[in-house]
Amino acid sequence: MRIEGERLLVAGRDAEALAREHGTPLYVFDLRRIGEQAGALREALLRAGLTPHVRLAMKALRDEPVLRYLRGLAAPPVAGSGVPGELAAIGLDACSPGEVGHALACGFRPEEISYTGTNVSERDLDILVPLGVHLNVDLISQIERVGRRSPGRTIGLRLNPRAGVMRGHVQSLYAGARPTKFGIYEEDLERALAAAARHDLTIDTAHFHLANGMLDDELPAFDEALAAAARLVRRLIDAGCPLEEVNVGGGLGTPLHEGERPLDLDAYAGHIARHFGDLGVAIGAEPGEFLTNEAGMLLAEVVTVEDRAGTPFVGLDCGWNVLNDHRIYGREPEFVLPARADAPPTRFVTVAGHINEGDDVFGEGVRLPDVAEGEIVAFVSVGGYCHSMWTDHCGRPRAGAVFFADRA
Repeated sequence: MRIEGERLLVAGRDAEALAREHGTPLYVFDLRRIGEQAGALREALLRAGLTPHVRLAMKALRDEPVLRYLRGLAAPPVAGSGVPGELAAIGLDACSPGEVGHALACGFRPEEISYTGTNVSERDLDILVPLGVHLNVDLISQIERVGRRSPGRTIGLRLNPRAGVMRGHVQSLYAGARPTKFGIYEEDLERALAAAARHDLTIDTAHFHLANGMLDDELPAFDEALAAAARLVRRLIDAGCPLEEVNVGGGLGTPLHEGERPLDLDAYAGHIARHFGDLGVAIGAEPGEFLTNEAGMLLAEVVTVEDRAGTPFVGLDCGWNVLNDHRIYGREPEFVLPARADAPPTRFVTVAGHINEGDDVFGEGVRLPDVAEGEIVAFVSVGGYCHSMWTDHCGRPRAGAVFFADRA
């Protein structure tokens, strides 16, 4: 995304013109940006002396054009064909049987898919076990369930070191002092190893999810979480587990608002190398928003401009059913007027959607230029955890979407 003159462009195309051509609400994706982010992450891990396995978290963005684009992608500019099974190819992190089936239908091989779910049922295993994808198991009861269904197989363990980071905080949604539904705790590790041994399961992966929306300011807390994770990894090695990969999960963020510093990828990789670089294992990384946020924008039309009890309201032809990232993860949107992207803000407004719920509000006290009905508004950097989390609340349809693998 960039501003040229006073116009907002995405994938080299005029954003307002795309909205007029395809209708609103409309997501526009620049697929090359996903490849650039994947390549940058991979390069940083390589520079730190690590062997990277980079995978897209499918729940962030799973549309077929995205997956087919990634299918043959070599992480630029690192040499490599990116054919299935090669190190340069980008794999997938799946968390449901439906995601696995979709990945296979888009050309991915089972060995390129890392499955990390929670509360896996017998019905889930009916689908997953025959497919041969790698399973990371996150509960002792799940080790027993997988072992009964598929004794002798290789699995990963999702571990919870009681440490993690969420943007602006020292705890994540996945690992922290407060108990979560994810991962095996250190005090339960011996029981987990015993359960695996009962079913002749080989543990080849230690999996963690330590962060959510992490930017540069959160790196010190991330390093502390890695130290706690490293202690668990060494306990697995001491127990004789032939580890091939330490998977540090996702949670890498992208800056959106003024004052936010982007994640220093070399510093990020350096922290990982200090804790795991001497183990001779691959490093798995499974980002969602880091790969996809900056690749996508949502375009909507202004349908109402009206003062209400002294507050200006700007009403759009979309609602939180097509963009609920801010409701789930607390990420406040950033707005641009594509036709006059460099126009200075003139007043504070409330931006509201068209869902018949009182809290269908995208932002209060939003600084915008004077805006008129019929204008297009862009939600920028919303490529991840938005389009894929659509619901049909109030019978409102899914937003349209266009995908560009080239730049005009």
